[in-house]
This record gives sequence, C-alpha cells and structure tokens, in this order.
Amino acid sequence: MTSTLQAADRTEAVERPGRWLALGVLVLAVLLVAVDATVLGLATPYISEDLKPSGTQLLWIGDVYSFVIAGLLVSMGSLGDRIGRKRILLAGATAFGAISVFNAYATTPEMMIVARALLGVAGATLMPATLALIRNLFNDPRERSLAVGIWGATASAGTAVGPIVGGLLLEHFWWGSVFLINLPVMAVLVVVGIKLLPESRTANPGPWDLVSVVLSLLGMIGVVYAIKEAATHGFAWSTLAAGLLGAAALYGFVRRQLRLPVPLLDMRLFRNRGFSGAVLADLLTILGLSGLVFFLSQYLQLVQGRRPFEAGLAELPAAVGAVVAGLLAGRAARRFSVRAVVAGGLAAIGLALAALTVLGQSTGYPLLGTALLVVGVGAGFSFTVTADVILSSVPKEQAGSASAVSETAYELGAALGIAALGSIVTGVYRDFTGPAGTPAAAHESLGGAVEAAAGMPAHSAATMLDAARTSFVDGLALAAGVGAAVLLAAAVAAWFLLRGQKLEGGTTEHA
Repeated sequence: MTSTLQAADRTEAVERPGRWLALGVLVLAVLLVAVDATVLGLATPYISEDLKPSGTQLLWIGDVYSFVIAGLLVSMGSLGDRIGRKRILLAGATAFGAISVFNAYATTPEMMIVARALLGVAGATLMPATLALIRNLFNDPRERSLAVGIWGATASAGTAVGPIVGGLLLEHFWWGSVFLINLPVMAVLVVVGIKLLPESRTANPGPWDLVSVVLSLLGMIGVVYAIKEAATHGFAWSTLAAGLLGAAALYGFVRRQLRLPVPLLDMRLFRNRGFSGAVLADLLTILGLSGLVFFLSQYLQLVQGRRPFEAGLAELPAAVGAVVAGLLAGRAARRFSVRAVVAGGLAAIGLALAALTVLGQSTGYPLLGTALLVVGVGAGFSFTVTADVILSSVPKEQAGSASAVSETAYELGAALGIAALGSIVTGVYRDFTGPAGTPAAAHESLGGAVEAAAGMPAHSAATMLDAARTSFVDGLALAAGVGAAVLLAAAVAAWFLLRGQKLEGGTTEHA
C-alpha cells in the first residue's frame, strides 16, 4: 500500500512541471524575511546613534517584530488555508515591502518600534504560506525533502546576504537604506509569483474565527512581554498582570479550539510525538541562539572595531555551514535517523556556544569563525529535518496551520531569546564602573557609550570605553553559556521525543 501511494505521489509530482520554478518564487519570500532580520542587527549601532533609544527601547526594536509575528502566525496560516495561500503570500509580500519604507524613514525610537510591529503583521503572512505551498507543490517525499532543504538553505543564505549587502550600504548610505533592499525582492516576488504560483486552499474550511485571532494575539504578546520585562527589570505587579492575562488568553484559545467544529488550529496535531518534538526543538534552538546573534554584530563593530562590511563577512561561516547542511539534511536523516541528525545538530550548536564563553575583546577570528561554522552546520541539519517532519506529520489541508505552528515556535523562541539572553547582556553591561563624569546614557547601551565618549576628554573616554567593552563582552560570554545549556538540553529532549520518527520515503529507525 505504501509503495502504491508513493508511486501515485510521484505521478502527481510529474504533472507539476513548473514546481521548481514556483519554488524559486517561494524562496524569494524567505530571502526577504531573512535579510530583514539580519540587517537589523548590523544597523543597530547606527540606529542607536541616530535615534538615541534607551536600552529597553533598543530591545523593543529588536524583538517587537517577533512578538507580533508570533502572535499572528497561526491566525495568518489559517487565513491562508481559507482564502488561498498564493493570495495571502502576494498580499503580504506587497505590504512587507511598503512597510519597509516606513522602517527606513523612522525618526524616533517610538516610530521605529511601531514600524517593526507593522512589519511583523505583514511578515506573519509570508512564512506559513511558503511552507504550505511547498507541501502542496511537492508530493514525492524525497523531492519535498530537497525542496525544504533549499527553502532552509535560502533562509540561511539570507543571513549571509543581509550583513554583506547591508554592510556595503551602511558604509555608503544612511542606516535606513538597509530596509529599502526589500523593495526589489518584493517586486520580483509579486510579479513572477502571479504567473508561476498555483493557488491552493482548504476545501470547506469553515469561518475564520476572529475571537480566536484576538485570543492568540493577546496571549502570545502578553506572555512574551511579561518574560521580557521580568528579565529586564525584575518582577513587578504590572509584569505579573501581563503574564497572567496572556496565559489566560492562551488557555481560552486552546479551550475554544477544542470546542469549535472547524478550529483555527487543530490541537490534535500535538498528539503526534514527532510533530511536538520537532516544534519544541525549533523553539529551544532559536531561544538559545537569538539573544547571542542579536548582539554579535555589536561585538564585531563596537568591541573589535570592524567596519560594517567586514562584520558582515565575519558572520559568513554560519550561513555557509547552514546552506550546505540544509541541502544534505534529508539524505542524512534517511541514512541514519531523524533523531540522530536533529539531536546531533543541536548538540553541535551547544558545544560551539560553549566555546564562545571564553570570548574576550581581543579574541582572534579563528575561534569565532570556527564556532559560527559549527553553529551553521548544526542549525542547517536540525531546522531542515524538523521542518520536513512537521510537514510530513499532517495532511495537505492542514499544511498552513502546521507551518504556522512551526514558524510560531521559531518566532517565539527568537522573542524569548532576545528578551532573556539579551537582557543578561544588558544587565551585566549596565553594571560597569566608568570614570567620574560618565554620562548615564553610556550605561544604556554600548552604542550609547561610544557616542558619549566623543564628548569626553581623551583619557576619560578611553577608560570608560574599555570598562564598557569589557562589561559587554562579559555579558555576551554569560549569555553564550546559558545558550549552550539550553541547546544541550534541547538535544537530549530531541533524542527522546523523536525516537522512531522517520521521513517519508525513508527507513524506520531501529532503536
């Protein structure tokens, strides 16, 4: 029976001669989001100098995009299942490009935060639609694994393209130019996508429940905001209230999904151990990585004095490793096992982060470059296989919801990572002791210290900057240690949760 079904799938796949060209359009959307995420970190020192945000505002600029996108991904994935995944992808790409202009011309920290939030609304339409369309374009399991690998490799390539192109722009133009690079990509995506992408939607999907949408948004934002505030400022009544409100909204969301005849998100998906294990692995991986990655560009530029383009090139090994591993991940998972590839990839990332706990102001590039390469290889193997597991675990009509859950775990992990690990860096940094006359703004962020030094006597400025950079690196090393612990714990969890899991078209693991 299995071989008959697979043969039918292959026949159907042959009937889609334009599926690989259509995949090229889908990966443009992935590239759009990946480039936007990476150039923000590179532009942070310039944004800090120009807009003069506080330390808390700087964190909001970094993570509000993830807050909003995490709150809306499930809703937008479900909406795409209903109105058409092609339609919502093209509409979202158009909005993403337009709102990028708003980001580029923000003139205050508050305006930048709002712009990033609106970009999150548009971004929430993109990623679930791309994965869901891949699920519908590629019926043959091995072809789909390769397509998912290309999808993941493109996202990783975006992490390389973003810093390099962004670095060149920052050396010749103002920081807002890094957001305008979204416009030509968006234009190509929309024009070509109209012709090449097939439309797909769920038959008889039922109504789009607005109450569930509101509960999901309030729940995710409330919980993540509470964690962020607690990590930054400690517990307060307002923080506790936000967390309780968010938890209550999420509880209400789950209860409502279980009662609705056609839910926004089918909670029964989580009964599949492979699906749940893959989602958890993604969440913990990004949680352990994101806080460190957010501050890495600042380390390269403000601590080691690299130019933006040089800093972008320095981060290239992570993207190269992820691209290569992503293309090989499906074959590796079939030859060995899903849990071996995922757990091994997570453990590799954990060990690489552990090596970064010895980071200092003058750490040589061989250590940093090797660690980034290992991080990229581990992430490429892990993310590609877990995405394939998630898509393989559900029928086609639920591809949008399943993809949205996967992306929600990714974005939630990013928000929590920046909030928790980023707050560790910020908390340690603020405690540095500068010379007499050190401005308060210097304690808000390292970018603020660099700017404040320009108005101080040379000796005092040098002393203050050395103390600030030492404290920043101490915080970064501590965050790397916490991230390493999270990744190693995720590797252990994946080893047990993904036991017996296999990719379609592969052999069952014997454990």
